[in-house]
Amino acid sequence: MGATQEAKTSFSASFPMCYGTELTSRAILKWANDNDVDWHYIDPGRPQQNAFIESFNGSLRDELLNEELFDSLDDARKKLALWRYDYNQVRPHSSLGNQTPAEARRALEQTAGSAPDALAQNNDEEYEIKTRKLSL
Repeated sequence: MGATQEAKTSFSASFPMCYGTELTSRAILKWANDNDVDWHYIDPGRPQQNAFIESFNGSLRDELLNEELFDSLDDARKKLALWRYDYNQVRPHSSLGNQTPAEARRALEQTAGSAPDALAQNNDEEYEIKTRKLSL
């Protein structure tokens, strides 16, 4: 999983998850246990406890999952890569002052002195290989 390093180095080293069956497969629970990542659920009926991911999940569901049919896993990966590119590189986000995430990151990198190491580091070769596999 691409989040392994981020989860292991995050301040809380835990994943807040929605109450319910989302991502509660044995594989993800085993991964969390093997990587010393606490798994905790938000309170039922309290999505604001994890508002960032709730907003992202809504966008992903409304703009991709409800609109596309996937013929295969490879087809799903390609469509997700295109959606992810649009989400991060093309479309402005009101929460970022109507900048794209890429523009907001570049602006933060220029002022990195105010928050050193605040950005996720993606210059790791393993990360690059995994990302390349998901891209077109």
